[in-house]
Amino acid sequence: MLYRRLNKTGIDLSILGFGCMRLPVLENKLEKIDYQMSKQLLYHAIEHGVNFIDTAWFYHASVFGQKGESEPFVGEALSGGWREKVHLATKMPLFHMRQKEQMGTYLKEQLERLKTGYLDFYLLHGLNGEIWDRMKGFGVREFLDRKKSEGKIQNACFSFHGDAADFLRICDEYDWTYAQIQFNYMDTEFQAGLKGLEYAASKGINVIVMEPLKGGKLSRNIPPEMMSVFSSFPVKRSPAEWALRYVWNEPGVSALLSGMNAMEQLEENLRVAEEGVTGSLGNDEILIFDALRGAMNNKSKIDCTACRYCMPCKSGVEIPEVLAALNNAVAWNDPNPWGTGYLRVQGKAGKCTECRECEEVCPQGLRVSTHMKEAVALFRE
Repeated sequence: MLYRRLNKTGIDLSILGFGCMRLPVLENKLEKIDYQMSKQLLYHAIEHGVNFIDTAWFYHASVFGQKGESEPFVGEALSGGWREKVHLATKMPLFHMRQKEQMGTYLKEQLERLKTGYLDFYLLHGLNGEIWDRMKGFGVREFLDRKKSEGKIQNACFSFHGDAADFLRICDEYDWTYAQIQFNYMDTEFQAGLKGLEYAASKGINVIVMEPLKGGKLSRNIPPEMMSVFSSFPVKRSPAEWALRYVWNEPGVSALLSGMNAMEQLEENLRVAEEGVTGSLGNDEILIFDALRGAMNNKSKIDCTACRYCMPCKSGVEIPEVLAALNNAVAWNDPNPWGTGYLRVQGKAGKCTECRECEEVCPQGLRVSTHMKEAVALFRE
C-alpha cells in the first residue's frame, strides 16, 4: 500500500480508502447490511494496508435522508482493537440541520454509534454555497474549533456538492484539513472539478476523491463506444484500473474512496493501489482519457452547451441540469436518479408548463419542452 502525508497533520493516509456507503446487503435492502461479508472485506482491507475508513449518518438508510445503518456497522466492526489501526471519518448530517444546537446532538450520537471517543476526520456533509452560509450563521466554524479543542474531533473537513465558485469560497473561509469532491476522468468539470481540486491544493487543503469510478459506471457495463477505445489502446488495463490510476496520477489528490462490496473488487483495488504514484502515467497513456471522453460525448442525446440563455425559468425548472441528467441516463443506459445527478436537481422537469419561452432563446434550437416530458417519463417527476 502507498501512503501520502496529509498537510497540516502528521498522518500518512493510505491512498485507497474504504468507503462504507455501498457495503454488501441482504435481501437487496440497503438497510440490511451483510455484517459477515462486510467485516470480511473491511478486515482484509486493513490487513493489507488500508488505514482510512469513511462513513456517514445517512449511509445504508432505507429511505434517502434518514438515519442509516453504516455508522453502527462500522462501530461494531472496529471494536476489539481495529479502531486503533485506522483513521475514521464521518459527516455532520446537514440535510436535517435546522438549529445550531443540533450540531452537538448529532456529534454526540455519532460518537456513540461509532463506539469511539473521537473522530480523526469530521466532515460537513454535502456542502454547497447556500448550506455553508446557513451553517456559518449557526456558528459551525466556532463549533468545529471547540470540538477540536475538546479532542472530540481531530480534523475538520467537508464534502462538496455544489458550484465551483462556491467551492473556492468555502476553501477560503475556514482552516480545513481536507475537501472531499467527486472527481474522475469523466467529471473533470463537474461541481468542484479539476479547477477546484487544483485550487484546494494550492491553499494547502488536502483533497479526498469520492466516486472515482462514477458510481461503478467506469468499471462495469461499459458502453461499447468506450470498450472499443480500451481494446484499441496498446496499454492493456481493466476499465477500473484506468479510472483509479487517472485519479491517483493527479498531484493534488491525497486519497480516493472506493465503495467495495465484493472481494474481487477489493483485491483489484489493492493491486492497482500499489502503482498509484503521482505522475506515473505517461503522456501517451493520458491520451486514452481524451478518447474515452470523446466517445461518450458523441453519445449525448441533447446538444445542450449549458449556456443558460434559458434561465431563469419562470416555472422554476433547472433546465440545463435536467438536460444533463437526461444525457447521463442515455449515455450510460442507467436511469437511476442518483447516478445521473437528477436526484440533486431542485427544479425538476415536472414543473414545466410548456410555455416554450426557453425554446425561443435557445441558441441550439433545442425542443426543451419535449425533453422535459422525456425526463418526467424517465425519472417519474
